Amino acid sequence: MAGRKISPNLALDQVVAQRIAAGESIVHLGFGESRLPVFPPLVRQLTEGANRNAYGPVVGDPATRDAVAGYFSRRRLPTGADQVIVAPGSKPLLMAMQLVVGGATLVALPSWVTYAPQARLAGKTVLGVPIPESCGGMPDPAALRETIRAARMLGQAPRILVLTSPDNPTGTHAPDGVVRELCAVAEEEDLLIVSDEIYRDILHEPGADLLSPAEVAPRRTVVITGLSKNLALGGWRIGAARFPAGGWGERIRADVAAVASEIWSTLAGPMQSVARYAFAEPPEIRERLAADAALHGAVAGAVHRIMVNAGATCRPPTGAFYVYPDFAPLRGPLAEQGVTDGAALQRHLLEELGVAVLSGHHFGDRPDALRFRAATSMLYGATPQQQRQTQDAADPLAVPHVADALAHLEQALAKLPR
Repeated sequence: MAGRKISPNLALDQVVAQRIAAGESIVHLGFGESRLPVFPPLVRQLTEGANRNAYGPVVGDPATRDAVAGYFSRRRLPTGADQVIVAPGSKPLLMAMQLVVGGATLVALPSWVTYAPQARLAGKTVLGVPIPESCGGMPDPAALRETIRAARMLGQAPRILVLTSPDNPTGTHAPDGVVRELCAVAEEEDLLIVSDEIYRDILHEPGADLLSPAEVAPRRTVVITGLSKNLALGGWRIGAARFPAGGWGERIRADVAAVASEIWSTLAGPMQSVARYAFAEPPEIRERLAADAALHGAVAGAVHRIMVNAGATCRPPTGAFYVYPDFAPLRGPLAEQGVTDGAALQRHLLEELGVAVLSGHHFGDRPDALRFRAATSMLYGATPQQQRQTQDAADPLAVPHVADALAHLEQALAKLPR
């Protein structure tokens, strides 16, 4: 384990915080967090659950799991409480999956910075597959078939396919056709699908929906979710997993529960009170989810326009709170300033222009690609008061501190060489 480093996402956030504390003016787009205040009814649930200091069942109490089952059932995934495990965040559940299912792990390139390191920590081979033009979060189906074929010729045994929609880092969600093609590959190659749907409730277009792999390949898909993104509860660490019905799903769930019993014991009791309320989705929660999704879409759309106007190509964001621009059109002029790869572009933006982003190579992208992830939710404000103002505004782009940050970003990127 010598030489291990903390996640680049977390490391960059610490660096930026130190520089801001030292008085530097930085537009922080480097950390994948929903910077919104806690919804007051959630605070009440946490307070009311504060006396729950017993451990409780490893998989979560029946009422909490029943609420999670209802959440999935309302999304066309009929679920029983006996198919659910709740945990302190989605990360432990994703890690547990890597520990209990053997074989190599297939991930999209680029994809969230944690998938590949978790698989490697579990002693597994990671096989990266490029994403299609239409979206991020999912491998190109043709490239996936070729990667599996090549891996098996080398004696490797691909087993887990990790999918995300909407995704981090591109902020897009996959068309139904791509999902169906990937599920067909999983059926043909006998892969277990781990579908990370933590951003599912953050689709920008009102009334939009997405197709879950669990709808297409129900017997071989584990769905992971949580409350850190849709309800901005990252620090509260509340995650949940839905396992397939039937023997295979029951065995995997039992193995994950065994891992949980040795690592995290159970989700904290007060957080289970929060989870039971939030996953039940009373009207005020549904209204909050819809309003916040619209906010995320408005600001992500504004940042997308700024990136394109600065010379980048970029997929239009459709979900979550990210954009993933490619500054390849400026490769020649940037090279004259010594910027020839993603890491150098990240340094240049921070050191010369006061803009913090996370280079695409951290997500498994090609090191020479001039791509980075910009987390647009970081623009909502530096204090809970500013964030509440942004959240409550009819037009978040007109809120002074948001407008100022967008203007700063636009002016900074205008200094890039053409």
